[in-house]
Amino acid sequence: MTEINKDALAADTHALDAFNRRIVEEFRANQGRVQGVPGDAVLLLHTIGAKSGQPRLSPLAYLQVEGRLLVAGSSMGSDKDPAWVHNLRANARASIEIGTEHYDVVAREVTGDQRDALFATFAQRAPVLADHQRHTDRVIPLFELVRS
Repeated sequence: MTEINKDALAADTHALDAFNRRIVEEFRANQGRVQGVPGDAVLLLHTIGAKSGQPRLSPLAYLQVEGRLLVAGSSMGSDKDPAWVHNLRANARASIEIGTEHYDVVAREVTGDQRDALFATFAQRAPVLADHQRHTDRVIPLFELVRS
């Protein structure tokens, strides 16, 4: 994967959509692996749009922490939560693709002290997440995805 311009992606939804399409294509062409992502830790999150009711697909970095599958709504440090966060808050039922597996999940937003502790571990293992948190005043949401 080539170097990305996070500011340009955050400001241009068309550029972000194109970037995400390339990730999805690479993911599916390589049995769930995406170059340049440590540990091949990318999943594809399938949600239903909170406003539109239409299927949505979001490639996300994830981390396994204490046996939990976690995703963070960093939106590259933007002041707005990514759309998939709103979708999960409206409907916690989703599905994911990891590697060559595809299965249903229920999303649970992690909050309070538990969120802070897990976020610290996540940010330590993926320092870019800590950088994203420094660039915004909002609390970056953290979700656990539990197989259903």
